[in-house]
Formats: sequence, C-alpha cells, structure tokens
Amino acid sequence: MPFSMSSERLFTMFVSVIAMLTALPFHEYAHAWAANKMGDPTAKYQGRLTLNPFRHLDLFGSICMVLFGFGWAKPVPINPYNFKNPKTGMALSALAGPMSNVVYAFAAMILYKILWYPAMMVDQSTFWGFFLYYVVQILWIIVSLNVGLAVFNLLPVPPLDGSRILNIILPERIYFKVMQYERVIMFAIIALLFVGVLDRPLIYLRGLLVNGLDFLTGFVDIIARAIMGV
Repeated sequence: MPFSMSSERLFTMFVSVIAMLTALPFHEYAHAWAANKMGDPTAKYQGRLTLNPFRHLDLFGSICMVLFGFGWAKPVPINPYNFKNPKTGMALSALAGPMSNVVYAFAAMILYKILWYPAMMVDQSTFWGFFLYYVVQILWIIVSLNVGLAVFNLLPVPPLDGSRILNIILPERIYFKVMQYERVIMFAIIALLFVGVLDRPLIYLRGLLVNGLDFLTGFVDIIARAIMGV
C-alpha cells in the first residue's frame, strides 16, 4: 500500500537522517584517515579517526543536510606542519572528504540500479513489490545526499574543502588574506542558501555529478537489461 503525501515526506526525512548519520561521518573520517596517512595524527589523537557519527556531527550543518541536501560537520583538526609538503597535504586531506562521498554515492547507485529493474517489474501491491520500491527510494536518497555533500564542500570558498584545494594554485598572501574572512564568508554562504541564490548553480553541479555517476555505472544497466530482456 503506497504512503500518503505526508507519510512520504516523513519517510524521506527519516531516511535523510539515517543517510546523514553515515555520509557526514564517512566524509570526516576520510579527512582524518588521509591526514594520518600523510603524517599528521592530530585528528587520530583527538578521537576523530572514527565512523562514530557523534564525534563528527554539527547540529546546524546536519539540519541543513537533511533540509537542503548539503551541509557540514565539525571540522577535522589538521596540523599542516606535520606534512612533508603542507600545501599538498592540506589539499589532499581536504579532497579526501568529498571524494569519499562520491565513492559512497557510486556504490549506492550500483545497488540502486541492480534493484531498480526488478522493482519496476514486480507488482507494487505485493509485499516484495512494496519492499523493493522503498529500498530503491532509500538508495536514491543516499545517492542524492552524498552527491549534495560532495558538491557543496568542493565550492572553492572558506571554510569548505574546496578552499583548501584552491590553496595549491593561489599565492599564499592572497590565500591567507581570504582566510581571515572565513567566518564572515561562511555566514554569507548560509544566508545565500536560505534565500535560494545558490539553488540553481548547486542543482546544476549536482546534476553533472549524478550524470557522471550514471555513466560510470552504465555497465549495470547493460547487464540488467541483458538478463531481464528489456
């Protein structure tokens, strides 16, 4: 039996919370793991080299993640002076977070496609049809949240991960001058999110990434169609 519209919203919100409890910790764990591998154990010593969500979650960032599909967690502490090359180390440890969400979305999309074909061919009024339909919805929400998290954090503005990556090409005097306004820029980004100014560019970027993942997982479509004769 299909859910009512209000039940659908509650279902989506519930699944978004569950997905967030894996997506955000996975993102922050990747930062800590990459930094530790490159010689900076700061995050490890502060208990951040873990998938425990309560070590990573930021309340406001988590709410934005559920409501808007992009958000943030508590920053992982990193000491760039522990890296052999501080600028490269900071950039790679920053990149690890969004890339972990891309990998997560890639894996979820594979499962989504594997189950999508039988879900569309089974009568949704039956138990298995009902079950498959909502598992597919859950997997798509996981894909969407991870794509949103990756895209948002790759924006080249402080304090997002993209600004650390941008540090590789910017002269240090310019980079550190911009970083002086990190908090002001973050509040400006939040304000732009709430008024919807960033909706169109973020939706466009998310669409590009989803299309890329769809292309990379195209082998699942080919195999599924061959097996099911569709």
